[in-house]
Amino acid sequence: MPIFIENYNIGMLQGSDFFPTLGIQEFNERLVPSKSVLYHELRGERLIESPHKHDFFIIMLFEKGGGTHSIDFVNYPIEDHQIHLLFPGQVHEWKIEENSIGYQLMVSRERFERLIPYLKFATSYYQNHPVITIDAKEYSLLLQEFTAIHDEMSKKEILWDIIQTRINLIALLVSQCAAARFEDFAKYSATPLLSRFLAYIDRYYTEEKSVSFYAEKLNITPNYLNILSKKTLDVSASSLIQDRLVLEAKRLLKSSELSMKDIVYSLGFYDHANFAKFFKKKTGMTPSEFKEGS
Repeated sequence: MPIFIENYNIGMLQGSDFFPTLGIQEFNERLVPSKSVLYHELRGERLIESPHKHDFFIIMLFEKGGGTHSIDFVNYPIEDHQIHLLFPGQVHEWKIEENSIGYQLMVSRERFERLIPYLKFATSYYQNHPVITIDAKEYSLLLQEFTAIHDEMSKKEILWDIIQTRINLIALLVSQCAAARFEDFAKYSATPLLSRFLAYIDRYYTEEKSVSFYAEKLNITPNYLNILSKKTLDVSASSLIQDRLVLEAKRLLKSSELSMKDIVYSLGFYDHANFAKFFKKKTGMTPSEFKEGS
């Protein structure tokens, strides 16, 4: 089986201010969409400095690591015994140092939808904690599943049900590692209303920006939703909505081919001035400054 990792035409991507969303088929044209899973091994340096997105899910297991992985404009150090998660639509880039060793699974959006229930927590929680440092025992258990998937995919007749079952098991193990490392996972799981609120934000944030809309969807008052948000996450309900807008704005500014006008309207703003004022208040930069920055 060929071993490669994000081995596309980097020069082509760097020649433009905007970057396309890469599909899993671009890494292997022979893939059947409904069965799309790729296994790659990384041994050595990789330098992908151009921000870009994927339309598939990635789980990266580092045995040894050095360098930096930027996910949605947050830099995470790459270290030994780590899990890195990248969800469809997230913007990333990385600088992986020469002594690194890692194992990567690319999972098509269709198969990703099947594994979501096994992640245990909402995907937005993992997007806040996309890098998880694990101990030797946890690493060994995960590597065992990665290796088993590689062995199955090396066969002439692949049993895709086995592949999916092992991917689901990896998702369960990742959930277990996350719950043991991050205190806010317990807060999220103990507050189902907050989970639903975040899910609604993901669905409606470009159309609905008022706390009252989400409170009505949840059959609670705006005041109670705000109290719940502040008590659990130490931020207001309106801030959560605005933060989601800012994140998507950053993604579009850095990795889409949309014009500024199209970005403004796709995010539900009436004009550029209104959007620019909002963006600068939240980030300290104008949209143009962010787009042109390194």
